[in-house]
Amino acid sequence: MGQQRNLSRHTVLSYRDTWKLLLRFVSERKRREITALSLSDLEAAEVLAFLQHLENDRKVSIGTRNCRLAAIHSFFAFVARREPLAITQCSEIARIPVKKMNRPAMDYLDAEEITAILRQPDRSNAEGQRDHALLGFLYNTGARIQEALNVCPQAIRFESPAHVELLGKGRKSRVCPLWPETVDLLRALLRRRPRPDDQPIFVNCYGRPLGAPGVRFKLKQYVQAAAQEAPSLAKKRVGPHTFRHSVGVQLVAAGVDTTVIRNWFGHARLDTTDLYARANLETKRRALDQVDPATKPSKPPRWKDDPELLRWLDSL
Repeated sequence: MGQQRNLSRHTVLSYRDTWKLLLRFVSERKRREITALSLSDLEAAEVLAFLQHLENDRKVSIGTRNCRLAAIHSFFAFVARREPLAITQCSEIARIPVKKMNRPAMDYLDAEEITAILRQPDRSNAEGQRDHALLGFLYNTGARIQEALNVCPQAIRFESPAHVELLGKGRKSRVCPLWPETVDLLRALLRRRPRPDDQPIFVNCYGRPLGAPGVRFKLKQYVQAAAQEAPSLAKKRVGPHTFRHSVGVQLVAAGVDTTVIRNWFGHARLDTTDLYARANLETKRRALDQVDPATKPSKPPRWKDDPELLRWLDSL
């Protein structure tokens, strides 16, 4: 199925993990071995109990809970097409809704905070040079972390006009321009640690591709160190995706059209791009300054301009 639908490896692994968790959960509730379970055991009540277990016992986020439910929905949509006798069961599971979740205010970094973070990697050693190049690449392109980690030399045009081809969600390809400074960082990294054209650039000390968890761990250390220079970082939750948010907010603040940002970031919907416009307080302030002064509320009267009030106060 994964090959037929051309699903990414990450999607396949997510579906696999969902079913490992679900089958173990149902097996324990039914007190039967997993091999003894049948399709009829996976009824809607069991799925609902499983989702509750994820939230209450495993303490997963609502987003993860909805991701697990999406994998279950996908499976039973497949079953409904193949097994007419299970239509009622599949329909009941299909009606289990995704859960709405609160969206916290978007965290993004200003130029001083990004500069402070980029100064932290020790570029005299290979690991620090790699981390500096990776963070600079994220800031330049606004790439998702896995998109950046998958980049190979053959995806980069080093000559002017320099750009990189990124493969994003849904196997969608897009091209992002590169600053000359970013190109220099990547060239220097490849001179120090050459890579085949079809192999990822960002690798660990063993030559294996970096993983997103490892990048998050290292970035957390850099942010903690950078907070000594930029104290505002101590109040922010900074991850690789924060660089993407920061680029989006800065592009909006620079007046770049949201449709251009949408294509740059590979968003499927324009309302996702609009989040960057809502997040930038300075953009809102400039928009407010453009309001016709005649429509603004008048200033409150000052008591000092009222002689009657002054005389009344003197008489007290």
